[in-house]
Amino acid sequence: MAGTTRTTASRSGTPTGVIVVGAGPTGLLLAGDLAAAGVPVTLVEKRSHKISNLSRAFVLHARTLEQLDARGLADELEAKGQPLSGIQLFGRLSVRLDTLPSRFNHLLVLPQYEVEKALERRAAEAGVRFVYESEVTGLGQESEGVTVHVRGAGGEPGQLRAAYVVGADGLHSAVRRAVGLPFPGRSVIRSVVLADVLLDEKPGQVLTANAVDDAFAFIAPFGDGYYRIIGWDRGRDVPDTAPLDLEEVREIVRRTLGRDYGMRDARWMSRFHSDERQAPAYRVGRVLLAGDAAHVHTPAGGQGLNTGLQDAANLSWKLAAVLRGHAGPALLDTYQSERHPVGRAVLRSSGGIVRLAMARRPWTLALRAALTAFLDHVGPARRRVVGQITGIGYRYAAPRGAHPMVGRRAPDVALTTGRLYEALRGGRFVLIAPHGLEAGGREDRLTVERWASGRRTAVLVRPDGYVAWAAEAPDAARLEEALVRWTGRS
Repeated sequence: MAGTTRTTASRSGTPTGVIVVGAGPTGLLLAGDLAAAGVPVTLVEKRSHKISNLSRAFVLHARTLEQLDARGLADELEAKGQPLSGIQLFGRLSVRLDTLPSRFNHLLVLPQYEVEKALERRAAEAGVRFVYESEVTGLGQESEGVTVHVRGAGGEPGQLRAAYVVGADGLHSAVRRAVGLPFPGRSVIRSVVLADVLLDEKPGQVLTANAVDDAFAFIAPFGDGYYRIIGWDRGRDVPDTAPLDLEEVREIVRRTLGRDYGMRDARWMSRFHSDERQAPAYRVGRVLLAGDAAHVHTPAGGQGLNTGLQDAANLSWKLAAVLRGHAGPALLDTYQSERHPVGRAVLRSSGGIVRLAMARRPWTLALRAALTAFLDHVGPARRRVVGQITGIGYRYAAPRGAHPMVGRRAPDVALTTGRLYEALRGGRFVLIAPHGLEAGGREDRLTVERWASGRRTAVLVRPDGYVAWAAEAPDAARLEEALVRWTGRS
């Protein structure tokens, strides 16, 4: 690639594909979706080709598992992970997940690298072109495409061109910097310690966590005998580069959990700081941001990986629709209007959890106690919190007068051929139509299904599993109008 320009273009020379920067979970899911939809994709990654076992994420929530189910991956990952039917907040508030209105009425404890393995395999099978050991050094936008400047492993320069670029390259995103977007926010917690260790004593729970006035600790299994320890000590505020030994980790765990479980043989230790930041825009012309390149927040609630994967699911079908001529570029603006508020809400909820967990002043301790009691006794408020953490409670804005289902997550309803999320595996819109209502001429853009229950509501479900349109017993003309709006003219 040194000194050359690689372009995916139509016969007229116009760039047609997408360059995704960053081969983490967000970039892999997005690239795999696009390639499966027939869009040429190049995935650029500055690291060498290696799945790292040093990831921080360990939790898949219900909405993410539904998205993975729509890609045929959820059952495979469920078999590798450990389900957990509830989580404990502030040591007192038990949040039950087994009543979630989802096939995945639990959270799944699973290291991020297992998710990456599955998504990388899917992307490769779909035809994604991987370019490793290539660092983005800049980019330029033109009216019809984007030129990405890269530097290879030996320092040699090169260029890549495509119709659109998506930066999924994390906190220090080169793509975000290249388009001049700020990343306002601040560090919330400094000197958080990480250690991967063996334990002589197995914890009694799948996830073990607790916070005291001036420290917290978290233990999660990798599944290979090692455990990830995450800890923080308010009195040990040092730079990320400060030396870290296992005794410091042991001491934090003893103080918060009462014992150190006989931890030994650390294979990796590090410090990091946790930021709360969000880009003001997720789209600048032909360049878009997703995942940690667009938003970062504290690990409280395990929402980071999940939010990034849901960003990718929202964006991928829209890019595919635009590039295949089924929709105009304005559709991409809805990525900002739908996902930016979700990112902001995740910053608030995760930040609120960690601040309450770290409470030490009398008034903040009183607030935490009052909130815990309120959520314990008020079902709707508790369900709202659960809906935010698991992702199933988010909905997108709907036009005035739209059917109440529009903008909501579509549940995995029973169809005459199986389940809705099985039907979504084709990566297309799914029309659940009453018997007798037809939608001919769009077989390449649409899957038509029937209710197993014989229901008369017509529901058009987007490829990301949200309801685009619905109507009670519509006629053919109303259906045609909706299909033209959402899938283009046949």
